Amino acid sequence: MSDTQRPREPVSSDPLLLTPEEAATVLRLGRTTVYALMKAGDLHPVHIGRSCRLSRSELERYVRGLEAPRTAPRALRRSVTTTDQRGLFELDPTSPDAA
Repeated sequence: MSDTQRPREPVSSDPLLLTPEEAATVLRLGRTTVYALMKAGDLHPVHIGRSCRLSRSELERYVRGLEAPRTAPRALRRSVTTTDQRGLFELDPTSPDAA
């Protein structure tokens, strides 16, 4: 078949790029939350002129990141903090206030 006779694949009706408002609807979040996620760097928008859009693949990447296990290796885990405050108010003997 030549290119003129080959049937074309139907174009998906789903848009590739979404406005932040449309992305909020897809993610079932508020519009303000989507803008906050973009500002924090969690969502990476595409800028076209003065327009800001989010790709479907970016939304899927964000959701996959949320689903990832959150257990960190032992070396990266935070140490347990204590409430021992005995040393907080002891002055250093070399401090001018110690006299």
